[in-house]
Amino acid sequence: MDKPSPSWYCLTPLWQGGEEVVLKGLPHTQLSPAWQILLLGDGSPTRHLRLLTTKTVDVEVIDMSPVGMDGDNAPELIHKVPGPRLRRQVWLTTDTGYRLAYATSWWEASEVGEHLQNPSLPIWASLARTRTELYRDVQGIYQGHSQELEEAFDEKGPFWGRHYLFWHHGQPLTLIYEVFSPFLNKYLRS
Repeated sequence: MDKPSPSWYCLTPLWQGGEEVVLKGLPHTQLSPAWQILLLGDGSPTRHLRLLTTKTVDVEVIDMSPVGMDGDNAPELIHKVPGPRLRRQVWLTTDTGYRLAYATSWWEASEVGEHLQNPSLPIWASLARTRTELYRDVQGIYQGHSQELEEAFDEKGPFWGRHYLFWHHGQPLTLIYEVFSPFLNKYLRS
């Protein structure tokens, strides 16, 4: 049996929605249109953060650990990613080190090097270099708390997060779970 590595920063949800909410969207009284574009859209969050802040967005890799066939407390879709799996955790930061988002992704361990030749690059940049065609399939959205993320972001929750699958040639490539800092309200207020 594979022993899971140390945990990742999962939100304790106050509210969550599945694929039907992702497709329909939320009332603007619950989540502004700008936040919905960031969370429910199928574009690159790293690129969106750069466009929003006009700052270079860096990837700070904080963990790359084998998790084998363990569910790793990940969203249910983890089982669509072939195993054994590797978990990658990163901060998306400004070039001055301010944390804008946190992301965890699960990859088939034997193939992660093929797709992330340089783990410190954003996923979209790595995949663009190899001209890998993808489909980002957003499956869930959350609003919740995490003491660890409050400390890391130096911001009070609740936080907004999401999870999605990247599909490549009709097969799941990776599962990604992202949480965004409330600092982004500065750019996303409507």
